[in-house]
Amino acid sequence: MKKPMEKHLTLREKILENIRDSIVSGSLKAGSRVSEPELAERYGISRTPVREAFRQLETEGYLTVIPRRGAVVSQFTPKDVEEFYAIKSIMEGYAAHRACENFTEKDLDRLQGINDKLAELARAGDIKNFFKVHNSFHELFIKAADNEKLRELIGGLVTKFQRLRFTSLSLPGRMEVSVQEHEKIIDAFRKKDANLAETLVRKNAEYGGQVLMTGTASSRIC
Repeated sequence: MKKPMEKHLTLREKILENIRDSIVSGSLKAGSRVSEPELAERYGISRTPVREAFRQLETEGYLTVIPRRGAVVSQFTPKDVEEFYAIKSIMEGYAAHRACENFTEKDLDRLQGINDKLAELARAGDIKNFFKVHNSFHELFIKAADNEKLRELIGGLVTKFQRLRFTSLSLPGRMEVSVQEHEKIIDAFRKKDANLAETLVRKNAEYGGQVLMTGTASSRIC
């Protein structure tokens, strides 16, 4: 029998996944209200886990919680998308440049293993697990940059715009392209070519923004 806390967390995760899926698929449009009472009734639970899920989704950029009005699906403008990916490309590019000096062969083998796993997930079309593993690829070289302030800044930024990143990766063919670009980045790391690694990481981030602006999902998030 599940403990109350385990049940609580499971329900919270179900709520998170349900709302994320509805927003990314377009079932919930930007500006749509997400009802706390309706979700609580649907899952047969109190409003507390629903409220906690809303807070998490707000930090990820999916929802905006407005006092006395409740939660609505966040709206991003093309300018928001452009600015996010511009800043992300600069910070991650710098992290890649720094990481080149610190990477060990063991680190590089781990990076390759992550990308091999991403290739498997791309072939399976498993976007949810691809997104999780994709995060670990970036986190590894950001950590290798050995700059805690930079790591905190990037972490805060990508969390706030997690919805944009997920939507970008979910576009047709995007996962496969990501794997191919990662291979080039790994090769630059192995060659200790810091300038090339920085350039490739920056281009990879910029491309993520470009496909989101021109892809089929752009109308759903803006």
